Order: sequence, then structure tokens, then C-alpha cells
Amino acid sequence: MTYDEVVVALRAAGCVFAEDEARLILDAPGEPDPLVARRAAGEPLEQVLGWVDFAGVRVVLEPDVFVPRQRTALMVDEAVLLLAGTARPVVLDLCCGSGAVGLAVVARVDAELHASDVEPAAVRCARRNLAPVGGHVVEGDLFEPLPRSLRGRVHALTCNVPYVPTDAIATMPPEARDHEPRVTLDGGPDGLAVLRRVLGEARGWLAPGGSLLVEVGTAQLPAATAAMRERGLTPRVVTDEDAGATIVVGAL
Repeated sequence: MTYDEVVVALRAAGCVFAEDEARLILDAPGEPDPLVARRAAGEPLEQVLGWVDFAGVRVVLEPDVFVPRQRTALMVDEAVLLLAGTARPVVLDLCCGSGAVGLAVVARVDAELHASDVEPAAVRCARRNLAPVGGHVVEGDLFEPLPRSLRGRVHALTCNVPYVPTDAIATMPPEARDHEPRVTLDGGPDGLAVLRRVLGEARGWLAPGGSLLVEVGTAQLPAATAAMRERGLTPRVVTDEDAGATIVVGAL
């Protein structure tokens, strides 16, 4: 397919940035036709290409794995600030997906990195991304599969929990709704069900002075900060209006 043909096919499929996407697809290895077909069918561009640039690193992506949102770079920036001055800190990335957050953190901080996810496809993908930087990835539900030796040692616990309220998933773009596992999106009735489960155990894993970092929607801030206080963490809200990003940092 020529560039013009790819652009026409992508425009017909409703791709807003058809010209930019066409260039990326044509630069990818192999024949463009199957990639164009996948993108035209609604698969996220990042999964079609097999990678995404995120917070200064290139992250390998596979089909059916959560696509890192650029706004989540705020979590990376805040984790790096928190770890400054700590010798060989321990980073734990729960709900790690592709491992993008952990990878971006250790690209800027010399740290011991651990990650966990419940989705087998995500774990496989995260291992591809984190093995080259010495990261350890385990499969299971939140803290359950982690080695007990990590308890009380984690300086930064990054956790991009699913926080979309169940009823709101139907209104999400088809790219996310149809091509990312529901478990990576569904945060329960108010979007905070998984966060509450994390908070139930987080203190036992944090080192003295350690922090939990989570992303939430602005409407969820009162409930999220209250839940942190109830579990003995001191919450602090960090926002980036340009990126549309909001995170809550819970300090032990």
C-alpha cells in the first residue's frame, strides 16, 4: 500500500490523525496491509505497532495489553522526585501492565524493581520490557504473588489501578473498551474498589517514609484521600492540568 492509500483507509475508519499514523505504520517492519487492517478494525495504534514511547522510554506492547496513557508520566516524575537521594531504593509497580511505569522510573533512578499483574498477557509483556533492566515480574492478584522479603522495604509503590466506574466503561472509546482487558479498566461501582484493596495491605509493604502513588479521576479525590487517611497514609494530591493528570501520593 502507498502512503495515500493508507491515509484513505485510516480516514475511512475514523482515525483522526490518519497522516501521522500512516507514516508510523509504513515505517514498521513487514507489509503494511495487515497492520492497516488491524488499525482500521479499531485496535489501538500502539498495539498494532508493538511499541509506545512513554515518559522517555520505548515500551514494547502486545495485543490485549493495557496501553500506557501519556498522562501517567506524572506518576513517574513524582516517583523519581521521591526517590532522589535514596541509595538503591526499592520500587514496586502493582497492576504493572506492560511494565511502562517501572521501566520509566528505573531509566532515571538506580533502583531494585519488582512488578506484579494479574493478566498473563501483561506479565509476559512486562517481562520483555523489564528483564533487560533487571526487573522481577510476577503473576497474580496484587500483593499475593510477591516475595515476603519485600515487606517493609518498598520506597515507591506505584500502582496504576483501574479506576473507571463499572457503569462508565460502556462510554469509553472502542479502542479501550474492546481491546484492553476489562480487569485493567473496571474499578467497581465508584472506581475505587481496587484502590481500597491496595490500601488494605500497602502499609505492610512500604519502608519507613515510603509512599504509594496512584492515579485517580478528579471527582474521586475526596473519597481516595479519605481512604488513604483511614489506612494510615498521609495523602498529597499532584496535578498536571496540561496533561489532564491527577495522582495521589500516600506517605507512610
